[in-house]
Amino acid sequence: MITIKKYAAIDIGSNAMRLLVANIIEEKGKETHFSKSALVRLPIRLGQDAFTVGEISEENIDRMVDAMKAYKLLMKVHKVERYVALATSAMREADNREEVIQIIKEKADINIEIIDGKTEAAIIASTDLHYLLKTEETYLYVDVGGGSTEFSLFSDSKMIASKSFKIGTVRLLNDMVNDVVWLEIEKWIKTYTREFDNVILIGSGGNINKLFKMSGKQQDKPLSYMYVTKRYNFLNSMTYEQRVSELGLNPDRADVIVLATKIYLNAMKWSGAKKIFVPKIGLSDGIIKAMYYGKI
Repeated sequence: MITIKKYAAIDIGSNAMRLLVANIIEEKGKETHFSKSALVRLPIRLGQDAFTVGEISEENIDRMVDAMKAYKLLMKVHKVERYVALATSAMREADNREEVIQIIKEKADINIEIIDGKTEAAIIASTDLHYLLKTEETYLYVDVGGGSTEFSLFSDSKMIASKSFKIGTVRLLNDMVNDVVWLEIEKWIKTYTREFDNVILIGSGGNINKLFKMSGKQQDKPLSYMYVTKRYNFLNSMTYEQRVSELGLNPDRADVIVLATKIYLNAMKWSGAKKIFVPKIGLSDGIIKAMYYGKI
């Protein structure tokens, strides 16, 4: 006898907003199984507003309202029992964040909670990685978003350290990340990984997922440092228009994929990692599991 529950997670990021509807399958004597039922991504680049002018524009507030109304209807159709909507870096830094939250509540009947970088890192790190985390290995988990990047170090299947940095694709696109931030990340990675040999990267985020898909590899196979370097150089040599027309990348992906790849490459270089695994996980998955296990 199995029981199936439906939960949903709304991830309001700096580059895009996502609705994940998940099936939670419970069976006595067996481990709870989580599976994706639906995923809807909308490229509403809130970070472009928050990081450059300090607040969410009227146009994007209207787009958010429409998106949330659509998400509300989709959750109704899917018969979602519980949902949580979390906002990250862009909303954290928008001066009119409380006003936006109130408008969304009044017009779309969705409650949004803004979380800090530490909480974001903890939720992402709580995703179901046990099938990848071998006790004899050390992993650096890197989640690159539009406004922030979360780093978590695991060894012996336990988290050693975790930190969120204000570096992301939308910030880089707007030339808002100085050398000091890069140096802080390099120092953090080298400090926490220096005592470990053979560190392996785990990457999450829309850009590394796209990079992995372009490789044609099976899901359980890693990308090598050499492959990621070559792919970075190849993408960097192309114009934005070429990435859209020749590679078929979405317009909101074509301008940030190179920037994201640079973050992953640097993380590999500074940790000495020779390969990176790319499981299909992220903040949305973490929200679902955190809800189920009573952490949020």
